[in-house]
Amino acid sequence: MFGRAPKKSDSTRYYEILGVSKTASQDDLKKAYKKAAIKNHPDKGGDPEKFKELAQAYEVLSDPEKREIYDTYGEDALKEGMGGGGGGGHDPFDIFSSFFGGGGGGSSRGRRQRRGEDVVHPLKVSLEDLYLGTSKKLSLSRNVLCSKCSGKGSKSGASMKCAGCQGTGMKVSIRHLGPSMIQQMQHPCNECKGTGETINDKDRCPQCKGEKVVQEKKVLEVHVEKGMQNSQKITFPGEADEAPDTVTGDIVFVLQQKEHPKFKRKSEDLFVEHTLSLTEALCGFQFVLTHLDGRQLLIKSNPGEVVKPDSYKAINDEGMPMYQRPFMKGKLYIHFTVEFPDTLSLDQVKGLEAVLPAKPSSQLTDMEIDECEETTLHDVNMEEENRRKQQQQQQEAYDEDDDMPGGAQRVQCAQQ
Repeated sequence: MFGRAPKKSDSTRYYEILGVSKTASQDDLKKAYKKAAIKNHPDKGGDPEKFKELAQAYEVLSDPEKREIYDTYGEDALKEGMGGGGGGGHDPFDIFSSFFGGGGGGSSRGRRQRRGEDVVHPLKVSLEDLYLGTSKKLSLSRNVLCSKCSGKGSKSGASMKCAGCQGTGMKVSIRHLGPSMIQQMQHPCNECKGTGETINDKDRCPQCKGEKVVQEKKVLEVHVEKGMQNSQKITFPGEADEAPDTVTGDIVFVLQQKEHPKFKRKSEDLFVEHTLSLTEALCGFQFVLTHLDGRQLLIKSNPGEVVKPDSYKAINDEGMPMYQRPFMKGKLYIHFTVEFPDTLSLDQVKGLEAVLPAKPSSQLTDMEIDECEETTLHDVNMEEENRRKQQQQQQEAYDEDDDMPGGAQRVQCAQQ
């Protein structure tokens, strides 16, 4: 007799775990599982429980019969035994292993799989890119497991232990350095290229020629978010070179900010230099500053305000956007330099004295001033002055060394 139909329960959780819709194709499921499983693999610091859930969800949804039961009756129906069970008893590392054609990278039975190296690429970006955010498409070549032989390298899937290295993948060579002195050096076996196994020529996979991997070109779209920092990393999990029995490493892009001709960045703040004439510093100024997004900012002083040399002014909310909080911005600082005229005519001096505050009196009588000695000021470049003094000191030290007893003999010895 037929039993009663099971009570319907949740039939969306597995799709949510994999991040796909209920209409997802098998290819969509594979891609979603691959990306999420690599990201959450325990060997890469991922969450073991999440890794287990991903394997369970993929095992059910990748089986048409179990998927139909799950879609119709939900998760409880699988747990009650319909469709051969819900997949909870399977080792998630076995599922990962079968999916990638190699070992799973660690399990309760003590298996351990090595992790492939990360591939790091520098990515040059302008300050405008970091201010506005941008996307850059980059074409990269990488090794992927051969689809024809599933990364086995042979048509039959068989391989033999390399006779040259006895399956170790490494060889030891001895180098004679001299009498009774030798040096041992270890290097990858050139017969099997460090794999420890060889494949019969007739059995080699025609697609990868026994290499187990083939080259693939892939275009990655790198999203540079607003407010990202110089040296910040953007990671693509599991997109590096694939290899048999290896957890695929990541491709990592490291942002390198190019120097900007006008703006300097310090964290969330921007700095810009501006030079004022003496007239602007004393009587007021007004100028237009083109921002990183092309906006024209009108910068002007307050009436009667005097700007002193080496002073700063700040404009709130005109700095860099904050990473992942782009509506909040830092400050824009303007550093002012005041350019003084080289000379003034006597008429200009008199005119300035009439409007500027009076000069402080010297508090000396004419008689006291007559008793003082006159001096003459002249311009000097301190960098050149210090350089000249340093060279003079070095020359004097050299001359003193020559004047010391035995100095001549040392020169003669050096010449012989």
